[in-house]
Amino acid sequence: MKRLLTRQNMIITAALLVVYIIVQVLLSTGIISAFYETNLILGGIGIIMAVSLNLITGFAGQFTLGHAGFMAIGAYFSAVMTVKWGMPFILSLLGGACLAAVMGFLIGLPTLRLKGDYLAIATLGMGEVIRVVLLNTKYVGGAAGLFGIPRITNWTWIFVCSVVTVLCIRNLLWSSYGRACISVREDEVAAEIMGVDITHYKVLAFVVGAFFAGLGGALYSHYYYFIQPGGFGFMKSIEYLVMVVLGGMGSITGSVMAAIVLTVINVFLQQYSAIRMILYALLLIIIMIFRPEGLMGSKEFSTAMFRRFERRDDRGSAGGQ
Repeated sequence: MKRLLTRQNMIITAALLVVYIIVQVLLSTGIISAFYETNLILGGIGIIMAVSLNLITGFAGQFTLGHAGFMAIGAYFSAVMTVKWGMPFILSLLGGACLAAVMGFLIGLPTLRLKGDYLAIATLGMGEVIRVVLLNTKYVGGAAGLFGIPRITNWTWIFVCSVVTVLCIRNLLWSSYGRACISVREDEVAAEIMGVDITHYKVLAFVVGAFFAGLGGALYSHYYYFIQPGGFGFMKSIEYLVMVVLGGMGSITGSVMAAIVLTVINVFLQQYSAIRMILYALLLIIIMIFRPEGLMGSKEFSTAMFRRFERRDDRGSAGGQ
């Protein structure tokens, strides 16, 4: 098993390095234009947002409609740290993510005692409250938005942050904390009877998801020169929810795949925003009817692939004996 995991990690690491080098070379030589670079950056942010939302919704089973609110907190606070306080970019990234996590704790502790539709409505209201507060705060530009943000986010930052997000959430899910979160999703009553503090693990998932949503927001704000509260409204939360549902609630691989697929679709429908939103709605309807578990369901592509290799190795060992 250890040999299998080592081989798996080596293959994944090599594949990631190849992807990074190829894209970096294409960007450096100008083969990838500014238009496609923008969509590449947005795709990476989409991966961060979808995977972090899947932790809350797919693995912990807490349906939230306010994920863009945490993204807005990370975007605005990191931009303020850079523009108004003169802080380095790395500190602004961590600052935006940490403040989003703190807000996730403060908001999640009371709201996560709710269930189902009530939780969805509460988180929807939370996201709108954050947007309205930003809209009426002159220090961050109010309705006009915050201008003069340096464009620091690039392919390297997006690649590193996306990989770190996926690895951190994957390792969390493989730990005892992740198993406890999944047990809460499956049956709260049974989990509580077995001694699982369901409120603790709900809040844990909410805080971790909010942290990485804030990280995605910080990267977003430092790619564009200005941000506005309207860019973090209800439809932004729906956009990332579509990625989670399309990929499969309970699959990190599915969230990554869905973020890539929807980014590619956006490339072809960039000039037709109305059609793009209709497409999102149709995707949700089609998926709910024909494949409610999403593209991957609860499966992970790499795990299934290496399990096949493991079974072959086990059969070979048994045959040799």
